[in-house]
Amino acid sequence: MKILGIDSSSLVASVAIVEDDIMIAEYTTNFKKTHSQTLLPMIDEITKMTGISLDEIDYIAVAGGPGSFTGLRIGSATAKGLGLALKKDLVHIPTLEALAYTQFGTDKLVCPIMDARRNQVYTGIYSFEKVKTNFGNENEYKIKTIMDQSAISIEDLCKEIDKLGRETIFVGDGIPVFRDYIRENLKIDFSFGPAHDNRQRAGAVASLAFSYVREQKTESAADHAPDYLRLSQAEREKNERQANEA
Repeated sequence: MKILGIDSSSLVASVAIVEDDIMIAEYTTNFKKTHSQTLLPMIDEITKMTGISLDEIDYIAVAGGPGSFTGLRIGSATAKGLGLALKKDLVHIPTLEALAYTQFGTDKLVCPIMDARRNQVYTGIYSFEKVKTNFGNENEYKIKTIMDQSAISIEDLCKEIDKLGRETIFVGDGIPVFRDYIRENLKIDFSFGPAHDNRQRAGAVASLAFSYVREQKTESAADHAPDYLRLSQAEREKNERQANEA
């Protein structure tokens, strides 16, 4: 089975093709270009380099939010357009779960943090549960949600992690923004993910999608919609103006 992964939920633009347990190709950039300029050319590039036609893809997995409103809309539109054109189902992967999946197999908690402005983060808390297989000493690791993805203050997040009392790995674009606060306020042991896997990667989106497909958690392209978690800044400002005028 081949899955095309797409993630444009932040400044990072990433696409990947994963076949079973093999990463065929991944193209990731973290640069100030709009995703409308990058995603389709990146998909075209990896299909040309690998010789894999989009018709051969079985599912399209997309990071469905939360994240940048513009980025999510572009990623969603790209996945929906390809799904409709190719008659392929989509796999909606929560952005923060895919971010946590970059730390696959760790015995620590994983806390993705994305800068949501106004001193808030899009975040969740995850762990990996070891499960024995039927093949001798081989283990599998299943991702487990400790705290579902939400938009909360960095202060409340640190309090929640301290309550859990377990060493935590932070990943995501909120690290540069909130690193000093975490260092000054978190009481338990923690670390920050390394550069090669502390941001969004479509390879993680596509790899995680295999579990979703096995659990029949797919959707039609027509039914897909991003999960923004909260109103956009423009919508919030509009509501505030209306409240003040009332």
